[in-house]
Amino acid sequence: MTETAVDLRAPELCGPGHLACQGCGATLAMRYALKALGERTIIALPACCWSVIAGPFPYCNLGVPVYHCAFETAAATASGIRAGLDMQGIEDVTVMAWAGDGGTFDIGLQALSAAAERNENILFVCYDNEAYMNTGIQRSSATPFSAWTTTTPESSPKADRKKDIDRIMAAHSIPYCATASVGYPEDLMRKFLKAKGIVGMRFIHVLAPCPAGWKMASDMTVEIARMAVESNVFPLYEVEDGVRYHITYHPKRPISVEQYLKVQGRFKHLTPEMVAQFTAEVHERWDRLQRDCASS
Repeated sequence: MTETAVDLRAPELCGPGHLACQGCGATLAMRYALKALGERTIIALPACCWSVIAGPFPYCNLGVPVYHCAFETAAATASGIRAGLDMQGIEDVTVMAWAGDGGTFDIGLQALSAAAERNENILFVCYDNEAYMNTGIQRSSATPFSAWTTTTPESSPKADRKKDIDRIMAAHSIPYCATASVGYPEDLMRKFLKAKGIVGMRFIHVLAPCPAGWKMASDMTVEIARMAVESNVFPLYEVEDGVRYHITYHPKRPISVEQYLKVQGRFKHLTPEMVAQFTAEVHERWDRLQRDCASS
């Protein structure tokens, strides 16, 4: 874990009365993120679950300004808000784009890449529930290999591996890139605090389980988020300037990938061969991450 002190008792800026499903991991992610960033934050919110969760105008459960924008424009909108603040000499406000995996891995990738190339002074956050949950659980490029979605049913589950968005963002040589999980709130908050203090483009990828889309009980969100980390399916690490890799949490008693898969209904159709292929991919990515850390 990184050393920055965090306070889980920090004021709540994600209030009650939101429209999220029971057990929504994305809601936990927003709650922890705003505890770390504080009220001097502006959010650019594209089409995603959170554009519904926050509530219809004039109602909103967030204690910070929110700017709703089109699906593909989160990074561009945040860049514009930042430019407007700079013109007014306002430097102490964190501008955060908050998008799901569809608005990050797929539809928003072009604007995100452009903002990273320009090293815009914004924080881009992807809360990743591994499908287009808001519109009916359709496959995204963040959906893992073999997972069920409504567009990759059990008879023909997803045949491709999950896009490695973290390595794509690190390849832009931006100042800060990190992964985080709602199962490890202190690690998540430390990374948001660290990102808040950095000038330039920052990217945080948060794994946020979705009970409806992952076909799991709503009280399993935190446990399954932890299992993703403990099985190395979703390692917690950070990358500075595209070259300095650092794992922020090493599982003390790793669990098997199969244990992580079998508690989710979206993987119940997997054959032993598919589990083996999934596991091999996880091991391959974990080994590569360790080599990147060793050579940093």
